[in-house]
Amino acid sequence: MKSVKLSSQDFNVITVLEHTHRGKEAGRLFNAVQLTSRRWLNLQEYQSKKLMADHGVTVQRFFVADSANDALAAAKRLKATEIVLKAQILAGGRGKGVFNSGLKGGVHLTKDPKVVGQLAEQMIGYNLATKQTPKDGVKVKKVMVAEALNISRETYFAILMDRASNGPVMVGSPQGGVDIEEVAATSPELIFKEEIDIFEGVKDNQALQMAENLGFKGPLQQQAADQIKKLYNLFLKIDATQVEVNPFGETPEGQVVCFDAKINFDDNAEFRQKEIFAMDDKSENEPMENEAAKYDLKYIGLDGNIACFVNGAGLAMATCDIISLNGGKPANFLDLGGGVKEAQVYQAFKLLTADPKVEAILVNIFGGIVNCAIIANGITKACRELELKVPLVVRLEGTNVHEAQRILNESGLPITSARDLEDAAKKAVASVESK
Repeated sequence: MKSVKLSSQDFNVITVLEHTHRGKEAGRLFNAVQLTSRRWLNLQEYQSKKLMADHGVTVQRFFVADSANDALAAAKRLKATEIVLKAQILAGGRGKGVFNSGLKGGVHLTKDPKVVGQLAEQMIGYNLATKQTPKDGVKVKKVMVAEALNISRETYFAILMDRASNGPVMVGSPQGGVDIEEVAATSPELIFKEEIDIFEGVKDNQALQMAENLGFKGPLQQQAADQIKKLYNLFLKIDATQVEVNPFGETPEGQVVCFDAKINFDDNAEFRQKEIFAMDDKSENEPMENEAAKYDLKYIGLDGNIACFVNGAGLAMATCDIISLNGGKPANFLDLGGGVKEAQVYQAFKLLTADPKVEAILVNIFGGIVNCAIIANGITKACRELELKVPLVVRLEGTNVHEAQRILNESGLPITSARDLEDAAKKAVASVESK
């Protein structure tokens, strides 16, 4: 999941089961997506499905394997009529991906357990390239061996936090398995929204009414209502901000199943969800992103040559934009956050100067809760100890800015000051062009 396009969704804490775009749909539909400057939580599909199964939500039976022999054994244990084998990577588009082993497709259906072993041998340990991975792909370390179920009907169901309702809401549609935004635009009467009382939870009549709205009939209606209540219990227990199931379907055998889902977590609850956050899969991140995370820095590499050193996600995006408007290209998105310390400033400079693409650094700090003097001390220390060899443009504004400017002016270092963001961007771009 290479994050080079910056949007509010890029800074949500998310877990992807299959389709990486679906979680955005419900959030945009009801303005419930929250912008945070936190690196997202990455869980593999099997981890998220296990969370659901552990809370009584019906999902396909599955096993996880990290070798071809384990995959074969898992396929035999399933004793399923048909088996689906899925490569476990975080990127979407696995079904149409290609392995460097020559195998095409990261998702395969078969009725023969032996074939599962043969396919797994061409998946595990090889790179899978999709539209959402780097060019060389991502190494597959595990596969999910699951029971394949037929779907006779698909619906959409989600529980999410909604600012307008000051609490959780249920959102559902009898048209599932498709882009929910498209349904909302073309057939708004097929979108059902129900507020949930945070103290009382989902009532029996609410769950039954939603199941009816989704088109479940007869015994399936009660079964769907039970699943809805279990999904809400999951939502509460794991401190989710969104649980979205698409499709929330029924099988020809008369079973209601959550076939594909997406969970967003509240990062503020990490202290009491340690087991979930410990499962965070960072193996597919860029090494610099992982290094930045050690110091509570939010870093995203881009393809330009002007490094951005900023506090706050919104200001960082604005800085990237204004560099582009003035003819430059940002090399990264680096957000220091609010409670910045001098050591973090130093580590941030180490990260930026380690990138061979960087030809200039633009520091843009608006000191509200950030003390500009701390930033200035960190900058001067980093410049001396790292022997900075690229132009440095600094724009500081806000808390203790005069002391910060004194520190920079008296440092004797070749630091270019800027009066505002526009001036800073122009000077940074000019410093690169003059080389």
